[in-house]
Amino acid sequence: MEELLGHMVYGFSIALAPVNVGYALLGALVGTLIGVLPGIGPVSGIAILIPVLYGMPPASAMILLTGLYYGTMYGGSTTSILVNVPGEASSVVTTLDGYQMALQGRGGPALAIAAIGSFIAGTISVVFMMLFSLPLARLALKFGPAEYFSLMVLGLSSVTSLAGASLTKALISTVFGLMLATVGVDLSTGTARYTFGVPELLDGVSFIVAAIGLFAISEVLLAIEETHAGSRQRALKVGRIWISWREFKESLGAILRGTGIGFYIGVLPAAGATIASFMAYNVEKRLAKDPDALGKGDIRGVAAPESANNAAVVGNMVPLLSLGIPGSSTTALMLGALMMLGVQPGPLLFQKHPDVTWGLIASMYVSNTMLLILNLPLVGLWVRILDIPERFLYPLILGISVIGIYGVSNSLLDLYLGIGFGVIGYYMRKHDYPLATAVLGLVLGGIMEQSLRQALILSDGSYWTLVERPLSLVLLILSAFSLAAPYLLSAYRRLRLAAPAA
Repeated sequence: MEELLGHMVYGFSIALAPVNVGYALLGALVGTLIGVLPGIGPVSGIAILIPVLYGMPPASAMILLTGLYYGTMYGGSTTSILVNVPGEASSVVTTLDGYQMALQGRGGPALAIAAIGSFIAGTISVVFMMLFSLPLARLALKFGPAEYFSLMVLGLSSVTSLAGASLTKALISTVFGLMLATVGVDLSTGTARYTFGVPELLDGVSFIVAAIGLFAISEVLLAIEETHAGSRQRALKVGRIWISWREFKESLGAILRGTGIGFYIGVLPAAGATIASFMAYNVEKRLAKDPDALGKGDIRGVAAPESANNAAVVGNMVPLLSLGIPGSSTTALMLGALMMLGVQPGPLLFQKHPDVTWGLIASMYVSNTMLLILNLPLVGLWVRILDIPERFLYPLILGISVIGIYGVSNSLLDLYLGIGFGVIGYYMRKHDYPLATAVLGLVLGGIMEQSLRQALILSDGSYWTLVERPLSLVLLILSAFSLAAPYLLSAYRRLRLAAPAA
């Protein structure tokens, strides 16, 4: 323990150096802005910043990038809550209850609990990282391709918590997302699939294009229809900007559970914040005494995913620093940045470059505190977006969406696809098909397919490998239970209601 305290004192001496405090502040501000703007996300933000890192000390560069990464997680909740447009993938789940809270005039408390939950989750996760990074990394190494495929199946089985009135529609929506994930070049064979001779589709369907089209453009179309019909309901009063003690107590369990789920899922390479946020929400729905309340403006539905995605950011850093294995697309870019600066992540990093590791860990405390201080006073500013008249708000959302889509690859095809997804999303909203499950299928489909192929190659084509490996079998059983749970609960309730009559 004394050795650990010594390392942390050394880390804070680096993180609190004026220049590094400045880098942390810059990263937090830029990251929050990137998170607020739909369509950019942490990967694009870090990619833009990488040329700036030339000549910087490695510790300062990582503090800047980590502050940006943290900031995007904080900022991504803002548009999810206020205008139902997820800033990036891990904020999709936040739209389910966050936007409903905003429509009820509770946008302030929703943004406040997102910031508070992110702060608590980030702080606790850094403690976990400090204490358990190497043991958790060793555990993550036990996951082979079969386990990763089963983990993806478990992630997709969370559609049952998002299904609403129809599990069938949720499954159809998920299959639609998985179909989109197959577009592009097959990495195993090099064969172009479902591109119809269009070169721009060789790289697949962009998540940003699909997410903005399904969520933002469809929201504008539906809003215009409802406004014209006089049925559009928007919150006239935002309400208080803080949360009550009762709301905090109600959310605390969700925050702590989301922290644990997010950190562990973040440690697993390729899992990341998106899966963590879906799983955290799924757990809350399973544990809630009133599961139907989630999805209708329940504060727990904001606290759990926001805590999970922030904890996953810290978890992503564990395999990166300890093993040199990126846990997500964002940390893959950070790995490249470190190697560009002459630092090789891996087991010897803590010995050879303690300034990078312990300075980075200490800076996470600093960045977390900065973001809480920065975000809460600005909640009122973001909440005022709800007061913008519809005739200004909807063109603004549409304009931001078009810029976000076109900015991905400067492609007109992406604009056409975005509009097409908007029309599809409009139809899905009108007929109660959940949008979030389609996005989840798109995000997980590629990883799931590659993991299955790798597992089959290693087992000479035998599918039994998925159930012969104990961890994989446990994950598949949990997946089956997750899909069957709504029917089992429904049957149990019917039996309880029929019991007195008998």
